Amino acid sequence: MIKEIIYTPNAPQAIGTYSQAVRVNNTVYMSGQIPLDPATMNLVEGDIQAQIIQVFKNLRAVAEAAGDFADIVKLNVFLTDLTNFPIVNEIMGSFFSAPFPARAAIGVAALPKGAQVEMDAIMELRPQSYPA
Repeated sequence: MIKEIIYTPNAPQAIGTYSQAVRVNNTVYMSGQIPLDPATMNLVEGDIQAQIIQVFKNLRAVAEAAGDFADIVKLNVFLTDLTNFPIVNEIMGSFFSAPFPARAAIGVAALPKGAQVEMDAIMELRPQSYPA
């Protein structure tokens, strides 16, 4: 078993006892990302749309540190208000193309730092996606 911790300064630092992502063989398990600006470690300003975009940017940064964003096969979306799910769908279409990853959307009472959205993902790396 090959186990590697994935880290990038282009995504928010872990704010607890976890890693941004962990690669085990060809699979990368990405920790949940909330809409933190990696430079300030503060929530991005703006509406739910701004928060969703930042979360996708953070996930993309971690994914690119491990391989290719297109290698994401499973995405979990946590929302404090499920009525915002159509906005997730709309924005997701600008970050992913078909075939889209499998996905779950879960309504939650609260998220860290008062965020309205959090996402985590699983990647299955193709051999050409392995970092050098």
